[in-house]
Amino acid sequence: MESHTLRCADALVKILELKNVKFIFGHPGEQILPFYDAMRKSKIKHVLMRHEQGAAHAADGYSRASAGVGVCVATGGPGAMNLVMGVATAYKDSVPIIVITGDVPTDIKGRNEFQDIDICAVFRPITLETFDIKTPEDGILALKEAFETIKYHKKGPIHLNFPKNVLESYVDESIFDSMTEGKCRQKIDNDSINNVKKMLEDSKNPLILAGAGAVWSHASDILLKFASEQGIPVATTYHARGVISEENPLAIGMIGLRGTDAANYAGKHCDLLLGLGCRFSERTVIGIGNCKIVHVNLDEGVLEGDIKIQGDIKEFLEMIMDIKLNPNEKWLSSVQEHSSHFHVDTDYSEIPIIPQRAIKEILDASRDSVIVNDAGTHTTWVTLLICAKTPSSLLFSGGFGPMGYGIPGAIGAALANPDKSVVAVVGDGDFQMTSQELATINELDLPILICIINNSSLRIIKQWQEIYYGKCYQIELENPDFIKLADAYHINAMKVDSPGEVSSSVQIALSSKKPYLIEIVVDKREEIPLPEVLK
Repeated sequence: MESHTLRCADALVKILELKNVKFIFGHPGEQILPFYDAMRKSKIKHVLMRHEQGAAHAADGYSRASAGVGVCVATGGPGAMNLVMGVATAYKDSVPIIVITGDVPTDIKGRNEFQDIDICAVFRPITLETFDIKTPEDGILALKEAFETIKYHKKGPIHLNFPKNVLESYVDESIFDSMTEGKCRQKIDNDSINNVKKMLEDSKNPLILAGAGAVWSHASDILLKFASEQGIPVATTYHARGVISEENPLAIGMIGLRGTDAANYAGKHCDLLLGLGCRFSERTVIGIGNCKIVHVNLDEGVLEGDIKIQGDIKEFLEMIMDIKLNPNEKWLSSVQEHSSHFHVDTDYSEIPIIPQRAIKEILDASRDSVIVNDAGTHTTWVTLLICAKTPSSLLFSGGFGPMGYGIPGAIGAALANPDKSVVAVVGDGDFQMTSQELATINELDLPILICIINNSSLRIIKQWQEIYYGKCYQIELENPDFIKLADAYHINAMKVDSPGEVSSSVQIALSSKKPYLIEIVVDKREEIPLPEVLK
């Protein structure tokens, strides 16, 4: 029987096609060129980012917006190092992305030649796993394993590093005969389910705490059905906001450090907490009292509580759906007496506009859009003012919080949701970290609206300096003309500074269904409200 061989780079692209990858975000360079040559002949769309950090953030945004898997690629040496910020961001928030880097050929590896660096040593602490590929067979099997890990186990970035000569090597096509899935999801045992049912039946004041794992498992519909049938209130972590609509009476908002009164009241007074796909981080546990805990998560390493179940949230809910509880209406009404939304006074008429009024006008005018946050004071205002109605409608890097996430994250979100408008809310400092990605937005003609909140400073850093040191240093920004910059990238733009103008300008921008930038000049005297524990 005649055997056929295939170049490793071509085999990798073939696997990505089989896994239904539609976009790869990256930037070419010498050591990854065989992979780019293979992509040239593929139906997969390569999205040319202008910086590798943007490629990782865009893959991250694509994953979050689609609850799927984003892919980013870069060359060795500096290209790989530029990915690090975005990969660390995905790692901290357990976002599944596949990261492919090129590297110098194996015969010069470790000899300190041009662009030679121990790439895997850098990526190892910020990925679920990093594969230092030595042969094409190893690379193909590693890519297969990466997809299986992301599908069946904990979420996060997985890195594969390919020396250039390995990408150019050939492998027998028979290797695809072993491409059937080898791993499977951890099964939830019936004894654990029976114990959970007993605890629910004995509970008088149950509470569901949904985390991002409920989004990744596509459990929104079944979660709503279960909570509605059993009359159980649902609090969320930040990244699960919208997993059920925050307009629903059962949705009591975010719990913990920035939690709503209703969520933190429920967390302090519940007798049973059903933690679904969440982590009990230091910010979350602030809102939780002394109660029994059932914790379900694919990541065995984060499990806490009285019953620990390693498993998928949707599968878990399917297994307990047949339970029949008597809804404790007194418990639910006592929770609902507290506000499930944050109160922020936005009734200001000053010029320039007060930041929280500007954010409210952006959110009110962009209903049903995907909102992508960056880092800074505007993030707090969005957190306090938004009403998230659908899963993955509010994207934000919470665990790492890098400046510059917003614009490339919005690119990924827009490609994941071609039928939705995407609004990136960024600070003037944030914008200048990744402003080069305006070129990508223009090239792809993506209908992304960028709202720059311009206070000519790193305002949140200024607030911390004033609180802790009494003086400010190096936080004032001499900004460029953002409107001219947008024009240089052939993107429509306008500048506003007054109440009412923001709302109307957002409506104009979104109705154009084209790339758009709005610079919003705001009052510089902004101070974000601090949680009690930080005062």
